[in-house]
Order: sequence, then structure tokens, then C-alpha cells
Amino acid sequence: MKNARGTTSPGGGQGPRRLTASRLRQDVYRILDEVLQTGVPAEIERKGKVLKIVAVEARGRLASLETRPDLIVGDPEELVHLDWSPEWRPFLGPEDEGPASR
Repeated sequence: MKNARGTTSPGGGQGPRRLTASRLRQDVYRILDEVLQTGVPAEIERKGKVLKIVAVEARGRLASLETRPDLIVGDPEELVHLDWSPEWRPFLGPEDEGPASR
């Protein structure tokens, strides 16, 4: 059921707001701000289809990584205590010609 503002809210105001494309065009920034503030999606009816505007929480880059439990073969604790001091030497600049640059 549409109200005087050209919108509907099924479920007594608990569900997404349904708008016409014309109504969205009139108040696009207010509607976007309302979706961000309330978290309630807005549904837009256009050419017989329904489009949805929803607020999505940003995910950190690490949250997208796939878990790979078999990546390390052996005991991971051995990597922590690995001694590289015989092979390590500080990089001093382009004139420093170590085995890695050959």
C-alpha cells in the first residue's frame, strides 16, 4: 500500500521501503542517507523489476583471504626459529654485489 510520499513499507515499517524510480530521482540523496542511517534497504520498481539499495559493511582485505591449512609442510614453529644469520647481509646499495644480484 502506497503512502502519500509514493513509498510502501511492507510489514508495518520493518521491511524494505519500496519506491518508484520517479520518487528516487526526487530524493536520491535523502533516501541514500536514510538507508545508511537506518540500515533498512530501499527497493526501487523499474520496468517490472525490483532493484535494491542496501548498506554493505566494508570488509578488511584480510577477511577476504581463503584459509589454507595445508600451505606449510612441516611444523610452523620451525619457521619461527629458523636462523638466517649465516646467509644474511645488509643491502648497502646498487654497488653492493651480493650472491642474490648475480
